Amino acid sequence: MHHSTARSEELFREAQQVIPGGVNSPVRAFKAVGGTPRFIARAQGAYLWDADGNQLLDYIGSWGPMILGHNHPAVVAAIQQALAEGLSYGAPTEREIRLAQRVREAYPSADLVRFVSSGTEATMSALRLARGYTGRDLIVKFRGNYHGHADSLLVQAGSGLLTGGGGSARSAPSSAGVPQAFAELTLVADYNEPQALEDLFQRYGEQIAAVIFEPVVGNAGVLIPTPAFLEALHRLTRQYGALLIADEVMTGFRLAKGGAVELLGLQPDLICWGKILGGGLPVGAYGGRAEIMQQVAPLGPVYQAGTLSGNPLSMAAGLATLETLFQDPPYARLEAYGAALEQGLQTLFAEAGLPVAINRVGSMITVFFREGPVQTYTEAVASDTERFKAFFHGLLQRGVYWPPSQFEAAFFSLAHGPQELDKTLEAIAQALKEPALLVR
Repeated sequence: MHHSTARSEELFREAQQVIPGGVNSPVRAFKAVGGTPRFIARAQGAYLWDADGNQLLDYIGSWGPMILGHNHPAVVAAIQQALAEGLSYGAPTEREIRLAQRVREAYPSADLVRFVSSGTEATMSALRLARGYTGRDLIVKFRGNYHGHADSLLVQAGSGLLTGGGGSARSAPSSAGVPQAFAELTLVADYNEPQALEDLFQRYGEQIAAVIFEPVVGNAGVLIPTPAFLEALHRLTRQYGALLIADEVMTGFRLAKGGAVELLGLQPDLICWGKILGGGLPVGAYGGRAEIMQQVAPLGPVYQAGTLSGNPLSMAAGLATLETLFQDPPYARLEAYGAALEQGLQTLFAEAGLPVAINRVGSMITVFFREGPVQTYTEAVASDTERFKAFFHGLLQRGVYWPPSQFEAAFFSLAHGPQELDKTLEAIAQALKEPALLVR
């Protein structure tokens, strides 16, 4: 059962000599779960193969982009075609128009769309735009929501940064190197607590440029918005003239063709995308109502630029991904797999007598190791992370790669079928027999 990880261990030692912590994004370092991260050599469909040749059933999906599964032929073919034509021009291309048209087809409320190279760039640009448009300085975000690593957003920011602790609305930064002055422009409220949002607006409403939120949270684990919370978000932003920014970097094109906006009936002023939009290559985008988006340079005074924005390879991969999704919408199939996985998990944990709360929306799922329900950040952080560690390693040793953090959503793809479901549930059934997971 314990497969060899000698090559991953050797690579990790080497990586630490030249890369901080041996990784280019913190959660990959396995700090939350211990052990050595697997170095990946290749991927196909629902599977990864590590540097030692171990096959792993993948529930990370590159943290969201791989909704079609890894190495999808349509995406690979599109990239190959673009590759033959050149890598980057620093000039406009037809593909940018076609991808923007596809985005607007899925999100009719996004009159104009601007492409960037990452989700962080998208949220950072949307905030600058909101401030430029409203002439106000304050931003509201929610505890445990992650919107990339721009300075003003690294305040109570979830997953890799989860340390608990409450505090006032004006929060300390959750990263060193973020000046307190920046953090003070960011007000923090609790997700799914409408009254707290109401209080914040009563106090600071006239100074608030925007509220940014994850429509379904993925970075405190999956948190599902309550109708009362969504109602308050829409009502208060309108009442006080603040913009509502839906960060759909994770949920966009995943929860429905039109993402969370379609699924939950949201009416945001601005929307941010990434992940699936690039089909596995670096991409981000933000868009919204024409009169807001027209404030962006070269039309307006809000400056934002990027050498690799609209990169031909990223545009090709994104187009192929969206076209594949739109031609044969996969959402019913993803929902069926998700429902079966959730049901199987509930049954296994109940039989083992282990208290868990399972939150799932479509193809995003989290198993919280605590009694449910889990609706807020405070409830999420009370999970038993030691037990999660045992769960994670119990699965990994049996060839199932779950995200290495209690506070990250697991993702699955169209390549996950009945065989993968059986393999997953069998691995969990076996893992639940391990002493570290037994009720104590």
